[in-house]
Amino acid sequence: MKSDYLERILNARVYDVAQESPLEYAPNLSTRLQNKLLLKREDMQSVFSFKLRGAYNKMAQLPQDILQQGVIAASAGNHAQGVALAAKELGTTAIIVMPVTTPQVKIDAVKARGGNVVLYGDTYDDACAHAKEICTEKGLTFIHPFDDPDVIAGQGTIGMEILRQYQKPIHAIFVAIGGGGLIGGISAYIKRLRPEIKIIGVEPVDADAMSQSLRAGYRVCLPRVGLFADGVAVREVGAETFRLCQDYVDEIILVDTDDTCAAIKDVFEDTRSILEPAGALAIAGAKAYVEKENIKDETLVAIACGANMNFDRLRFVSERAEFGERREAIFAVTIPEERGSFRKFCECINKRNLTEFNYRISDDNKAYIFVGVQIQNRADAVEIKSNFEAQGFQTIDLTDDELAKMHLRHMVGGRSPLAHNELLYRFEFPERPGALIKFLSCMSPNWNISLFHYRNNGADYGRIAVGMQVPSNEMSEWQTFLNSLGYRYWDESSNPSYKLFLG
Repeated sequence: MKSDYLERILNARVYDVAQESPLEYAPNLSTRLQNKLLLKREDMQSVFSFKLRGAYNKMAQLPQDILQQGVIAASAGNHAQGVALAAKELGTTAIIVMPVTTPQVKIDAVKARGGNVVLYGDTYDDACAHAKEICTEKGLTFIHPFDDPDVIAGQGTIGMEILRQYQKPIHAIFVAIGGGGLIGGISAYIKRLRPEIKIIGVEPVDADAMSQSLRAGYRVCLPRVGLFADGVAVREVGAETFRLCQDYVDEIILVDTDDTCAAIKDVFEDTRSILEPAGALAIAGAKAYVEKENIKDETLVAIACGANMNFDRLRFVSERAEFGERREAIFAVTIPEERGSFRKFCECINKRNLTEFNYRISDDNKAYIFVGVQIQNRADAVEIKSNFEAQGFQTIDLTDDELAKMHLRHMVGGRSPLAHNELLYRFEFPERPGALIKFLSCMSPNWNISLFHYRNNGADYGRIAVGMQVPSNEMSEWQTFLNSLGYRYWDESSNPSYKLFLG
């Protein structure tokens, strides 16, 4: 199969619609990482991602009579645009089934290229199952987004271009993984010709199907996936792509949402281009790898694989990038309500920039401060916390506390004397029109809502903090309600930041 993929890639028909994308030096990132980082700019394709390569190659290989009957695909967006563009170029029709959570920018782009869009389900896997039903009913050809040799070969032309564009030693190539088509094609080509180059996959921590599958030795189907990096939100990787990754991938790095947001910002500062979350995964992985391995003066290549960013998400990306870059730390600080305390607090901050400041006096001769501080690295946060504690101020580092980052920073206040038997929970649901009303309609009328916070900042999920007054003798009914709700939830009733600022 090795020689078969090499031949497939060399003979792939992609350049009717795709360009040989630039391999660009990233000066700011390279300086910070102390390594030479090159970005393979697949975001500069006409559909703003690499996906048109595989889609067009697959469709161009179909017999003419089969092609003319029409094609169908399931996609979170980028593969959909590739299929729609290929169908238009090849003179056929395309139905695209997309999850209802797909960013509007991707839906509009598919329609603009002549694709007939059907919205179905919350994830790619839901959309895929529905697309296969339609495929059978209408006698269409299904264009798989990743688990097809011709699709894989089309994506593999990226690896061919990298070796042609940069003929000096390369330490590693970083590739985002969803279903595995991109890394499967690139690795099959690179390892055949330059086996010393490391191929390192990058996945979100909440959509790590390939990582789990490689560890298990078989394909693992995840019960759910995070949707922030919607382009890689796949519950189960392909059979063929799994085989290729078993043979060729050296390592997989997992990154979180904050890391991804920071990488989007990094690429913007180097290129003035805005990648989508999945498009920035490889850059986030390269940064994590350098930190983990402590390497210097090596050449690294990261595939910037997509730029179909929903504009509304930029608020969320901007906010969370500071955490991903370790440029902001947040603390809960308790100070005595006495003369000189506030001055001592300010002296601990010194000349650092504040990003957030909330002050709340208590009735026990103490004051609680929620403060965000601009930092250069994680060591700065440790130093600031030590300075506070050296002055006798009880301090909690909330930088990695999701409740504090998403909710409490926007609602610092105090406990109501009426809030008896209060529980605090965080909930998540896939963001879409009407989702908040649906959530509210599920809340039982048997318990009073004593606190509620929701922010729509363009993220993938609706995130809510809810205070509910549940008597202790009704906890069994409360747990039954939670289990029947169908949403992810976290009990935050013992969270120290809640107890300080709202409890």
